[in-house]
This record gives sequence, structure tokens and C-alpha cells, in this order.
Amino acid sequence: MRPIRAINVLPTLFTLGNLVCGFFAIVVASRIAKAGTVDILPSPKLETYRHLLDSIDPTHNLMLCGGLIFLAMLFDMFDGQVARITRTTSDFGGQLDSLCDIVSFGVAPAILLVKMCPDFTSVHREAVWTISALFACCAALRLARFNVETDEDDDHGTFAGLPTPAAASVIASWAMFSYTLRNEINFENFAGYDWWLQRLLPLCAVVIAVLMVSRIPYPHIITQFVRGRRSFAHVVGLVFIIMLLVTFRWYIVPFVCGIYVAIPAAQYLWKLSREKTNLKKSVSGEAV
Repeated sequence: MRPIRAINVLPTLFTLGNLVCGFFAIVVASRIAKAGTVDILPSPKLETYRHLLDSIDPTHNLMLCGGLIFLAMLFDMFDGQVARITRTTSDFGGQLDSLCDIVSFGVAPAILLVKMCPDFTSVHREAVWTISALFACCAALRLARFNVETDEDDDHGTFAGLPTPAAASVIASWAMFSYTLRNEINFENFAGYDWWLQRLLPLCAVVIAVLMVSRIPYPHIITQFVRGRRSFAHVVGLVFIIMLLVTFRWYIVPFVCGIYVAIPAAQYLWKLSREKTNLKKSVSGEAV
């Protein structure tokens, strides 16, 4: 056994920030009462951030939990960048990053899913718990495979399978979207939306779990769109996208996350179908 003699401080602090956000996301989600024990009423307006931290309202806590998961994503995004800039990448940092990711992007969104969809138990009593456990297990498998298969010099232009932060962002973004609808649209409409969300989101979580352990290539957002020199039109497009996200906030973020998940999978399936069609044509041509 070779002992560790030194640890790179700055990247490690960013990575541990990811873990702290994931931990508090779980703490906040645990404050939400069991369905049926508290009446769900129109959510009160937040006056201060302290009101949010002390709130017992279920939607406030769902929103805070989702926000903490997104904050963990920022820490996770920048720890690797900081390590590369300071030239302090190490095996220790990679292993620590995956351990923190399983908490923030595996366990925390799985618990959030359970708290968001209590009525899914009408379909099957333990269904939402089983789906959440499947999500966490697939996240762990995805991270373990990433550690084993990734070389230190890999620039991560693409990922084999859906990255765990992207998978967690889908569930977290719909929690934030729920809070927005509940505060900006009348409560009767929110109740109808919530009925559909509680029945469809667990099924989406199953698909997302499968995509995490698949071999479908997914692009690295930073590498593909931000890093390096780009054309003027590319920069202008990014500015417009950022302005849309800032303007519409949680109305558009769930759909952006969904598009990132769906498009590479659709392209992969389309490519497979085309290859099978071409193979059948070539086989039939040889037979003739």
C-alpha cells in the first residue's frame, strides 16, 4: 500500500463542496412530511432566504433540494477545470469526485424522486422506492465504470452513457419547475399538473437509469461548446441561449435537460436502425 503524501487543496475543496451540497439536499428532502399527513395548500411567497431555510412547506423544500443539486453540479463542473488549470489532476481527485457524485447525483435525486411522487404508490405500493433505488444503483455503476475505463489524459469530449449530473438535473429541474408553477399559476392548475408529474416522472427515471449504464455517446457540454476558440456566430448563439435561460428560468430548464437526455439517445437509435436496414439490403443483394 502506497500512502498519500500530499493532496491538492483547491480542486479538493471544490469536490467536497459538491458533497456538502448533496448532503444538505438529502437533509432538506427528509424534512418533507409523508404524503397525507399535511394538507397541500397554495405555497406562500418567500420573503427572505432565511424563510426558505426554515420553511416547512413541501414545495419550498423540494425547490431548495433541487437548487442544492444544481449547486453541486456547479462544484462538480469546476473542480475538474480547476485541477486542469492548476495542473493538479490526480487519481485521488478522480476517486473522490466519484464518491461525492454518488451522493449528490445518485442518492439525493433518488430521495427527491420519492418525495416528489408520493401518489405513485397508488400504482404499486413500493414502486417509487424501487425505481429510486434503481436510479441510485445505476448512478453508482455508471461512476464505477467511468473510473475504470477513463484514462488520465482523456479530454472527456464525449461520455459513454448519460453522465450522472445530467441524469440528476432532470429530476431536480422538475422540482424547481413545480415550485414556479405553484407560485405563478393558480393552485387548481398546479394540482392537475402535479397529478401527471407524479405518474410520469418515475417512468422517466427508469429510462434515465438505463441511459446512465448504456453505451450511448453523450457530449461534454464544457468541452463541446465552451472550451477553446470558437466562431463569432457560436459565441452569439451561446449568449442568446444564456439570456433565454435567465429570462424564463425554470420554465425552460427542464426542457433543456430533457433535450440533452433525449437527442443523443434518439440519434443513436436512428443510427442503429439505419445500420440494420443497410445490412439487410446488403445481405439480400448478395443473396440475389
